[in-house]
Amino acid sequence: MERIDEIFESMVFSDRVMRNVLPKAVYESLKRTRTEGKSLDEDVADVVASAMKDWAIGKGATHFTHWFQPMTGITAEKHDAFLSFDRNGQVIMDFSGKELVKGEPDASSFPSGGLRATFEARGYTAWDPTSYAFIKDDTLCIPTAFCSYTGQILDKKTPLLRSMDALSEQAVRALRLFRKEVRRVNATVGAEQEYFLIDKKDYQKRLDLKVAGRTLIGAPASKGQEMEDHYFGSIRPRVKAFMEDVDQELWKLGVSAKTEHNEVAPCQHELAPIYDNANRATDANQLTMEILKKVADRHGFACLLNEKPFAGINGSGKHNNWALSTDEGENLLDPGSTPIENAQFLLFLTAVIKAVDDYQDLLRISVASAGNDHRLGANEAPPAIVSIFVGEELEEVIDGIIEGHSGKKGEKKRFLDIGVGVLPRLSRDNSDRNRTSPFAFTGSKFEFRMPGSSFNIACTNIMLDTAVADSLKAFCDELEGASDFDEALSVLLRRELSAHRRIIFNGNGYSKDWEVEAEKRGLLNLRKTPDALVHYSDAKNVDLFARHHIYTKEEVVSRMEILLDEYRKTIHIEAGTLAEMLRRQVIPASIRFSGEVADSVASKASLGLESRAEKELVGKINDLTGRLIDETDKLEKLAKEEDDDVYKASRKAADVLIPQMDSCRALADSLETLVAKDAWPMPTYSDILFY
Repeated sequence: MERIDEIFESMVFSDRVMRNVLPKAVYESLKRTRTEGKSLDEDVADVVASAMKDWAIGKGATHFTHWFQPMTGITAEKHDAFLSFDRNGQVIMDFSGKELVKGEPDASSFPSGGLRATFEARGYTAWDPTSYAFIKDDTLCIPTAFCSYTGQILDKKTPLLRSMDALSEQAVRALRLFRKEVRRVNATVGAEQEYFLIDKKDYQKRLDLKVAGRTLIGAPASKGQEMEDHYFGSIRPRVKAFMEDVDQELWKLGVSAKTEHNEVAPCQHELAPIYDNANRATDANQLTMEILKKVADRHGFACLLNEKPFAGINGSGKHNNWALSTDEGENLLDPGSTPIENAQFLLFLTAVIKAVDDYQDLLRISVASAGNDHRLGANEAPPAIVSIFVGEELEEVIDGIIEGHSGKKGEKKRFLDIGVGVLPRLSRDNSDRNRTSPFAFTGSKFEFRMPGSSFNIACTNIMLDTAVADSLKAFCDELEGASDFDEALSVLLRRELSAHRRIIFNGNGYSKDWEVEAEKRGLLNLRKTPDALVHYSDAKNVDLFARHHIYTKEEVVSRMEILLDEYRKTIHIEAGTLAEMLRRQVIPASIRFSGEVADSVASKASLGLESRAEKELVGKINDLTGRLIDETDKLEKLAKEEDDDVYKASRKAADVLIPQMDSCRALADSLETLVAKDAWPMPTYSDILFY
């Protein structure tokens, strides 16, 4: 294995590379764009393009592509060769500033939610100089934004960049209240990526895994995760070799893959990077998901990113660790040793609390999908109710502010006495970790645990950045004109924390009691994706996005339409796949096996032997198979009954199709336990999870 420092960013047109290959004036201009959000100087484009081309060709690249993130949730590419001709007709390697800055992919075939008609095909990609270009598969990939011919947003990067600017603008204003002058504040993100790794041979034999990404039938294995022996356990050599290969691929691309371990469920693993600003972290996570799948294939694995590939065991999430840092490196969510005395921290903490409470619906929307609905609240992930965990110490501080007293100031440093003299003293964080909380403060950051493993994290961070920017804007508007800043701040903190205290919950988010308590507090419990998505275009949300220039009303509505349609299509694909598996595999296999058993009954009868067990088995299989045929007929009929209204169609998918699929599955899973293993037409959970 190569040394990390020798290969890290070796395939990235990084700051170090630019400093070496660009003229100083061009480099400084580009750096101001990246670090301060200044507009791109168009005069530098040709110089940068030429240097980027020479560097890429030197690394073996033959093509370039504008790498963008449409509303599909994955990345898109259109490759062009560094190919041109000079005046003499000789082939030359060429790449212009115009090609760097602007591309024109077809915009009609990507989801647009009505913003584009089929005949309105023109779209544009625009270079994002704040995220580094990189080489992947001998192609120079240039991170870009994506918009329509009329300038409407068709991607996830553009609104993320806008939300980061909005947050920075308001956070800089807030810091001025404390006599601090900074140029920019960045949302920093670290996305922990969970995934399943199964044998490719088993994957190829399961139509549901290939088409839907999750198993639509499957009886529980005799052993699941009950023994808790997989979590943090020794990594198998074959999996370790895969992880080493993934690390090297990611390091070359500048993705700071740092932590890897076995997760709770069998065959489940996790990879976590070091923090970066939200834009680059989002790009890095998109690359991470792609590399996980590609490397898995090389190692004879299939990497599953669906939120719930297997019923009965934990699904996979993607924890979005979010913090705020100035361009000088100060973490604005660091409470210090005595949070009650840190007024700046308390202002930013209160802004986050207010934002999460005011826009709990948007945070739920940001993690809404058919796959994630199977995971949220299933004693393996946070519930669909959004709440904030702050820990005992901060809760005391907050309650003290609300009640008008100072509360506990805390010690400068608290230590754990483990009771073994040879072991070192361990400093204790100011909060525990609550894995049942959707939005937990974990010392100097918030961990949003609701996103699903397949998600593009841009949407979550757009919602979070914009909501916090809005809180800070309201605070700054009030405090900037105050004659007595300290008094005004004290009044604001007490008022806002009192108003939003309901969103703070440090208990067990899995408990039924919390659902009752949350309802009493007036918190939303949007259990299913359609329940959540319908709120996307609520007036308060449209106003929020317009106020900070993130989305127009039309763009909000388009995203709601896209997500509802995606949900409907996902459920219909699953229903069709399930029906095909039942018709062509499960039902024929069950009939064949019951026939074999019936033949045994006849053979024994001819010999005058008793066959009570066989008769009972045939009877059970025949009964289940007959019922399954009826339920499959019903499923297919329901799936054909479409509705042109996308919301009604998504509601029907959630309320009618999914329960019918569950009915079919229950029968098929019962048959699996009765049909002989060698007669069952696909790998079982025991085969897949314990290879």
